[in-house]
Amino acid sequence: MSTLRVTSEQLVVHPHSNADRLELAQVGLYRAVVAKGQFATGDYAVYIPEQAIMPAALVEELGLTGKLAGRERNRVKTVRLRGEVSQGIVCRPEQLRDVDLAQAAAAGTDFAELLGITKWVPPVPLSMSGQMESAPDLLRWIDIENIARYPDIFTPGEPVVATEKIHGTACLVTYLRDGDRVLVSSKGIGAQSLSLTEAEGNLYWRAVTRFALADAGRKLAVALNVDRVALFGEVYGDGVQDLHYGASARQDDTLGYALFDIAVETGEEPRRWLGRAEIDSALGELGLNVPRVPVLFEGPYDIDVLLRHADGTETITGTAANIREGLVVRPATERYSEILGGRAIGKLVSPAYLLRDGGTEYE
Repeated sequence: MSTLRVTSEQLVVHPHSNADRLELAQVGLYRAVVAKGQFATGDYAVYIPEQAIMPAALVEELGLTGKLAGRERNRVKTVRLRGEVSQGIVCRPEQLRDVDLAQAAAAGTDFAELLGITKWVPPVPLSMSGQMESAPDLLRWIDIENIARYPDIFTPGEPVVATEKIHGTACLVTYLRDGDRVLVSSKGIGAQSLSLTEAEGNLYWRAVTRFALADAGRKLAVALNVDRVALFGEVYGDGVQDLHYGASARQDDTLGYALFDIAVETGEEPRRWLGRAEIDSALGELGLNVPRVPVLFEGPYDIDVLLRHADGTETITGTAANIREGLVVRPATERYSEILGGRAIGKLVSPAYLLRDGGTEYE
């Protein structure tokens, strides 16, 4: 899930293909449906992204009462309006009427707190939670921003690797050479520097046992001569999310798992992410048969090509059992991103995935 930022953005306005009184305001690669004549190309406006929870007063001010998602009809979600996909809300809140939005855009001002907008956090089912304990040594997962919001994360022609984004729940496994310890957590729980106490029925510990992830972390730590190894993977199957890829979390031998990242740390040195080739080499040399996320594209960065790869059906099963959630894109050689202020990595999400009915989004 991306971080929540409510910012001022310069717009490009396009005609709506099927409505005389509507237009499309483009922010990055996102397009949001707006009333015709409300904005012109070059204008600045506030962009409220998907998964934002809006206060009741702002919902009413913007004329969105009863039109948003969630039990309280206050959550921003991708919708299709008169045949066009609309992602996020473009607006000029009355509370910001005296704000120079062009200056705010240049400064990167975040208006979320001022406007009372918060990030939606999905509830966690009992099967995906458990007894927790403090885990300051856990290596946490990061929020991945959508390339549609930040299309300049990568430069045209830059070598990239795009892997399939699996709709499951992130399993965090940190192996510590000091004390031969293993910490296991989920993305949401791990964000609080908490780990899950080992328990027979816990979904994440079941995956660790089923796929020998603690042993994999131990062998990698020795081979790479590092103090900590973090394995990040997706646990999936029926009983985890609404897309199950033919797997089932009901029994250990039918549980799905796919590794998508490895990070290492030594002493006071900063965390280092292993590139795709380095992961391939390390796992291969150690004979570790840990399931991996499928690679859907390797080559020069081309946003149009990647958008096509983000759509379609999944490749996990080879039977196209589900729609494809999207892609996660990384540079072929790991690097820092000035735009993100951290690791260069981004995602592209399939419109069909965003518009599906009855979807779940547990972390």
